[in-house]
Amino acid sequence: MKVQLRHRYQDRYQRGTALVEFALITSAGFIVVLFAVFELGRLLFIFNTANEATRLGARLATVCDANATLITQRMSQLLPQLNASTVNLQYDPPSCAADSATARATCRSVTVSVKPGTMVNTYIPLLNFSVEIPPFTTTLTREAMDSTSCI
Repeated sequence: MKVQLRHRYQDRYQRGTALVEFALITSAGFIVVLFAVFELGRLLFIFNTANEATRLGARLATVCDANATLITQRMSQLLPQLNASTVNLQYDPPSCAADSATARATCRSVTVSVKPGTMVNTYIPLLNFSVEIPPFTTTLTREAMDSTSCI
């Protein structure tokens, strides 16, 4: 008889513990999901910005004089991860970008791309890892615009 009373006494004080434990675990899980959603949104924003940066770079390369430094600088203003070592700029034919006059007369197209292996760090607490930016590429045909400076 004493065993049954002791058991009932303990049950009475343990009744809400499962609910409290469930609330704690659920709130911790919600925080993790919230961080994951924010980080996924940030990564998709970076991917979209990289795509737009290649479009900007290709547009600048088609209407401005050949100047890879200016193009990569403008692209890095949109996305700091993009610089001269992470951007590939190719004119068709390859020798047409020697100087401005040659570029205006002989270039047919330009291709601007993000090199494979360009990484972005995540901001998830306690999980530091990097995600590779997809190698976005934009190709545009050369336009006959005489532009000596594209600021």
